[in-house]
Amino acid sequence: MRLLLCFIFSFFHGQNTQRKQLQIQAHEVGPRKDYGTGDAVMITTLINHKDKPKKSERTLAAIHRVGQAVNVAVGRFVAVGEAIAAENQELKDEMGQACFEARRAGDAIAQLTDVGAPLPSQQDGGVTVFSDRTGMVKAARLLLSSVTKVLVLADRIVIKQIVTSRNKVLVTLDHLERVSTFQEFVQIFSQFGNEMVEFAHLTGDRQNDLKDEKKKARMAAARAVLEKCTMMLLTASKTCLRHPDCESARINKDAVFHRMRCALEQVIEIVTESRSCGENKILPASIYDGIKDFKSGVECLRENLYALPLQSVSGQMEALVERTEDFTDSPYTSHEQRQAILGVCQLVRQDTEQLAHAWVEAQSAHAKEATEQVEVAILKTCQSISELRRELHKVAVGRASDLLKVHGEQLPLRALKAAGAEGNLEAVAEFSRTLTEQKEQLVETCRLLYHVSGSEPLEITCIHAEETFHVIGPQIISAVQTLALHPSSKIAKENLEVFCEAWESQLCDMALLLREINDIFEGRRGDKRPYLSLPRPGKHPLTNMKPAKAVKLDAEEQTSIAKLGLELRLLSSDVDTEVEKWEEQEHDVVRQSQSLASMAYNMHLFTRGEGLLKTTLDLFHQAEVLSEEGLQLCSSLRTFSTQLVDEEKSSVVTEIEKLAVLCQQLQTGAKTPAQGKTATFQKVDLCIQTTRNILTVVLSLLPFCNKLNRQHKSERSSLGSPRDWKEKQEASAADREEGALNSKNGNGFGVRSLEQHMAGLNLLESK
Repeated sequence: MRLLLCFIFSFFHGQNTQRKQLQIQAHEVGPRKDYGTGDAVMITTLINHKDKPKKSERTLAAIHRVGQAVNVAVGRFVAVGEAIAAENQELKDEMGQACFEARRAGDAIAQLTDVGAPLPSQQDGGVTVFSDRTGMVKAARLLLSSVTKVLVLADRIVIKQIVTSRNKVLVTLDHLERVSTFQEFVQIFSQFGNEMVEFAHLTGDRQNDLKDEKKKARMAAARAVLEKCTMMLLTASKTCLRHPDCESARINKDAVFHRMRCALEQVIEIVTESRSCGENKILPASIYDGIKDFKSGVECLRENLYALPLQSVSGQMEALVERTEDFTDSPYTSHEQRQAILGVCQLVRQDTEQLAHAWVEAQSAHAKEATEQVEVAILKTCQSISELRRELHKVAVGRASDLLKVHGEQLPLRALKAAGAEGNLEAVAEFSRTLTEQKEQLVETCRLLYHVSGSEPLEITCIHAEETFHVIGPQIISAVQTLALHPSSKIAKENLEVFCEAWESQLCDMALLLREINDIFEGRRGDKRPYLSLPRPGKHPLTNMKPAKAVKLDAEEQTSIAKLGLELRLLSSDVDTEVEKWEEQEHDVVRQSQSLASMAYNMHLFTRGEGLLKTTLDLFHQAEVLSEEGLQLCSSLRTFSTQLVDEEKSSVVTEIEKLAVLCQQLQTGAKTPAQGKTATFQKVDLCIQTTRNILTVVLSLLPFCNKLNRQHKSERSSLGSPRDWKEKQEASAADREEGALNSKNGNGFGVRSLEQHMAGLNLLESK
């Protein structure tokens, strides 16, 4: 019941559309948000109040305000539900009944909290929250159940919209695949483009709503495929229409259509199962998961010597060693690396055998807890298994880094383009073999990265990268074969460029993936948020002093700090919204601002007793890392400010200095020792307040810096002729329009690129 008031208030805070309100709030409800201000009282207080003989006027006024606020919020909520019901006749009756129950519950709460006069229940016999606690409980339960029912019904509507949109796309896709003339293609592709834009917006909203990180990663992967395939479909279809008798052009086009259909089906699988607990696709077992399970089984022996059978631990170890064959059997693994992995595997076996021996001896002696010999064996086994993880990580990441350096020069792609443009089929065949070999190396490297990625979302990203390289490699070869057969064809050349760009884009994505994996391995990020910084086990500040006790906030402390935590959540959301407006998503300012927002969000979860930060020491360590990231952002902003004129520079530098001071304050506060419960809580409060102030400054800098960055970028790339200037202005307007669309609809994919390609359809015949 504690979440009820904040649930209703959050439901109507800052949303743009009726349906979006229901969609977002259905996935953002939390049990410990405090949206009250001043002396407002939550419904939990109304239900669990202590019957005191005398109530102050302040208490009565607060209770009255809460009741009225809940009733007003329920009224707005019901209005949204009724509007949705009017648009969806098939659910009108169910939605209407749920809205009626919600309104009835809101009226009951307002009536029970109408205690404006002193002690009304004693003076006039009226029923209030003080005289009818059972009635308040019933009303609160009715309100919660009816609101939940409205949200579930709205969710069904959203799912139906996405499925309907997908069906429209599939029908148009079938028509596109069968077209035989350019005129027909232009007409149908225009319709297809509009339908894909709609589908992109719907699925972008849904991706943002998903709370399951695995499903969110799968959705992101499927939408990335659709984004790239939309462009490929256009050029591949144009090439096939221009050269209808070319077999390589047909193969190229068919592969694009097939992949796009698979991605559409994957989106629907995720959407229709998003309310269930099961996952229709089980990922193959990774070495990281095996190591985690093995260590967990070994360490539990400390608590209970009889928790697991001996065969279980030995079986886990052997299965784990067997999985390392993906590394040792690879033809791309060097002899030294192979020997190092085999050596560590042998060490793991030896330590596990020693543990088993000590374990049997302890059980024979009927020991009730782990003996010293067992404890030492556990430590040695965990140490050797950690060494195995480090060795595998080093091999996988090292190979990926080397491949990215080699592929950064794009030599095979350049050679293929040149050979295709010359019509040299022999050279095309030779360089195609080189590209195929590099593709195989990348595919296998993605498989190795999967084993050491460290989180399920990143495992899914590794699988997506593996599939992408596996598919795009042959598509590039079929595209260059078409160009070699028709070297004067501008359409065939354009098609090859699109596929090469997709390959290069996936290499960039792989570099980002590699950085994520390194960050998790080094303890800088977790798998809940993409830029989360986790405390490292055994490493905390003030290591040369007496260690502070790691404690959790109790219910009273969480309640008192909940408002600050809420402010962190709202600010982190605002920062995320601002950075999405930047064109250069890999800009240091964007990346570091996202990192700050993510860590602040995790601190918000801590104030609710949730998330990966469990104790105050975790929070203080997070604050230290946040301050370091903030100082790096200051450095990036200073570098950025050097390109500004004096008038612009002065205002930016002032805010940068303010941000640097706050980061130093946070770092000092997080490192300052605190003894005792009161001092520790004050330190927690100070860290969160300073973090809030840091985000406030960052939020004030981001839009201004983005605007200046666009201006200076435009000036540097400006062209001389009035015609070029006009075209550039139109492109800038299109960018702004897309920014507004993305801000409203989430991360819609490929909208601008799609519209640009559609705008060029009138040039088809000239090519």
